[in-house]
Amino acid sequence: MKHDVEPPPLLARIPADINTPDKIAYGLNLRQLLIVALTGGIAAAVYYLFHQLLPVVILTAILLPIIALGIAIALGKRDGLSLDRFALAALLHGRASKRLVAAPDAVTGPPRWCRLRGKLPAPLRLPVKAIRTDGALELADGGVAVLVGTGTLSFHLRTTSEQAALVGGFGRWLNSLEAPVQVLARARQADLTDLVETIEARSDALPHPALANAAREHAAYLADLNTSRELLTRQVLVVLRDHPTSSRGHRAVRRDASAAAVLRRAAEAERALAALGVTTRVLDANEATQALTECLDPGAAHPAGHALPDELITASPRSTL
Repeated sequence: MKHDVEPPPLLARIPADINTPDKIAYGLNLRQLLIVALTGGIAAAVYYLFHQLLPVVILTAILLPIIALGIAIALGKRDGLSLDRFALAALLHGRASKRLVAAPDAVTGPPRWCRLRGKLPAPLRLPVKAIRTDGALELADGGVAVLVGTGTLSFHLRTTSEQAALVGGFGRWLNSLEAPVQVLARARQADLTDLVETIEARSDALPHPALANAAREHAAYLADLNTSRELLTRQVLVVLRDHPTSSRGHRAVRRDASAAAVLRRAAEAERALAALGVTTRVLDANEATQALTECLDPGAAHPAGHALPDELITASPRSTL
């Protein structure tokens, strides 16, 4: 009798931080080696200049903090950043204006007869300039981007052959890319209130009392879960971008051609990922606006649906009991 033997599982060690720089020597990267070398050079210069003027105890008290500071900067991290980059980011944040306003060109100063107290607010510079009706994002640097929402797969529940097929299909999609693609995975808070209300509203319409009772019990369970736990959902977005390289022609024409090209690539990515069993969809204007709003202000309530500039805004009164 012949038995089908499963091939060994595919194992590949991938570092948690794929942007980790290469190690040059002694487990240190180039930036760390430069900081350590600069620290050693400063300590050696201080010792060479003052070793005949100051006693050893005072020199040691001066050099030890310098060496400790250099080693801490070279090896330390804070919030995933090295201490030198963290200090630079803190310095830039401290010098930047904390009051930002939507001013595409610049903030207009007051007239000469008006006395200004304090500083003027700085213009708010966002990477997205506009959202087209077809869902393409017009970027501030002249490029165009499209968001593709994707689902997830239970990779560990598949057999070894199925995992190999998924990895091979995903690798073929990556090899077919003509431009850089960003895959954004983020966790957002889930609210089951609407789902609970929908189940409770439709439970009375079920054909059997037992089904209605089970639906109400399930709604009660979801309501208790929604209030007693912090529920999170995972959202995966594939960002495709195109930047017009040609400077000829009108800017709007070049932007339309770039948007058409990136939308075509998004449709190809949608078909390629759908072949792997991943639910994908190209986000339209409203969905892209909702995704950007949630990224800028996570955790807050954002009503869906936005009117276009030329659309009439209407409201229907709600009946109250």
